[in-house]
Amino acid sequence: MRERLQNATYFPPVETALKDPNGLLAMGGDLSLERLLDAYQHGIYPWFNPGEPILWWSPDPRMVLVPDEIRVTRSLAKRIRNGGFEVRADTAFADVMRACAAPRDAAAGTWISPDMVAAYTRLHQAGYAHSVETWHNGELAGGLYGVAIGRMFYGESMFSRMPDASKVALVRLAQQLQQWGFGLIDCQMETQHLASLGAHTVPRSVFTAQLADLVNLTHQPGPWTFDAPD
Repeated sequence: MRERLQNATYFPPVETALKDPNGLLAMGGDLSLERLLDAYQHGIYPWFNPGEPILWWSPDPRMVLVPDEIRVTRSLAKRIRNGGFEVRADTAFADVMRACAAPRDAAAGTWISPDMVAAYTRLHQAGYAHSVETWHNGELAGGLYGVAIGRMFYGESMFSRMPDASKVALVRLAQQLQQWGFGLIDCQMETQHLASLGAHTVPRSVFTAQLADLVNLTHQPGPWTFDAPD
């Protein structure tokens, strides 16, 4: 890591990020709207534990999902058809973030601190951050949130309170982004869960070249309303 951020919304080149830990690029700064937008436009995102300095990351390789390449298994397709779910967008953004922040087990903490919730809520109010929610019998059953700039979507976190509820949200998001001409969903780091849904890794240089084009396409401002599903 070669840079400690000061007041300017300047980031060092992503090529200078550390290899160990993979992608650590800079520390410090703030979570202002301007800095977050600048970070995402360059393929950089914040991830840090509460009480620590803000850490900024750009890992290599990068996991991505092309919207029209999402993999829907037979069992997931059945769940989408018959599970009684309703998928909405941008109707419960803060609730989705808080649900993503909830510890996954009794000993776990969370990196989604109140400061992060506040910062991304500002992004949401400005039309850049979005939630996709899976509802069941009027209750929030799962969902995800992320950031969209131009025709690029950056996934941040997801949660489920019912089996496959977050997968249902991701499939619906991918379908809608395909209709809107989005080129990529950024998944950040590689996981088997995302790989099972069709995500794959690409070199950081390929990722940043693609997003450089996508972020300059016409922006789809929020709040989002999804088209009727096929």
